[in-house]
Amino acid sequence: MILRVDRLQIEMDMPEQPDPAAASAVQELLGGRFGEMSTFMNYTFQSWNFRGREKVRPYYELIANIGTEEYGHVELVASTINGMLTGSSSGGDVTDTPLKGVMPPPNPHQFIVNGQSAPVANSLGQPWQGDYVFNSGDLVLDLLHNFFLECGARTHKIRVYEMTDHPIARQMLGYLFVRGGVHALAYAKALEELTGATVSKLLNIPNVPNSKFPETRQWEDRGLHRTLYRFSETDFHNLGAVWTGTHPDDGQEVSVEQGPPPGGQAADFPESPEHFAPGYDPGELAEIAKRMMDGAGGAGFVGRAAEKLGVKGDGAQ
Repeated sequence: MILRVDRLQIEMDMPEQPDPAAASAVQELLGGRFGEMSTFMNYTFQSWNFRGREKVRPYYELIANIGTEEYGHVELVASTINGMLTGSSSGGDVTDTPLKGVMPPPNPHQFIVNGQSAPVANSLGQPWQGDYVFNSGDLVLDLLHNFFLECGARTHKIRVYEMTDHPIARQMLGYLFVRGGVHALAYAKALEELTGATVSKLLNIPNVPNSKFPETRQWEDRGLHRTLYRFSETDFHNLGAVWTGTHPDDGQEVSVEQGPPPGGQAADFPESPEHFAPGYDPGELAEIAKRMMDGAGGAGFVGRAAEKLGVKGDGAQ
């Protein structure tokens, strides 16, 4: 199971200016073949389908934990895209072509299909595909694939970094450069332990160190490039059997820490009436909640929802 925490893995400010063109490029990092949906779903299905896990439990735990962290990376990239799209349309009456300002849209699906938000798709608007998941069942082959996937993901992130200087895109990329580096090194260490091949000597791919990017500095100064998170309060205590030794970049010891990271509050993106999102205005939603609460006696989910809207029904407790 995954216990969801309503926070992003990093603090992220709402941008002052939209950039739909750059948001379209960032979209590749969500739903492309080497995007966060692919890393999340590859590792998640590999962990679900893992056979004989008790005999080689540290490797199972490694894949399962990284897969859980990738869930938050999908959320982080989606939040970045949504922030970069916010403010790109003008608003106004539906008859006044309020979306004219986004024409021609770099990624029409973001506006037509998703109401100015991130679709589960790549930079061309093509949907993420289940056959991006590789799960052979052979542990060495799957770990080798995962190492390749992390290196491919890093390549795409660097190319997107080269395409935009938008502040929240670079903020997100700096963090994911560091965390993706942890994952690539973790899979390299696992392969070295299983096969004796010094896979870590292949890093970095591409041959650009994370220290080259200013946005990685704050995370590396905190040692996050040496930290593997445990995403469970009660399980997965064998990660240190794989995530051990030193980091090739600085020679310092790697460590396992209890996760999730502290992170930051998820952004509350403003309403977008021209996209009918969320459709009803807050006053109408509050009135609907009040009527429902009057009928439900203020209890349960409806009551809690109404309380958040600041509404008390006649039958509230």
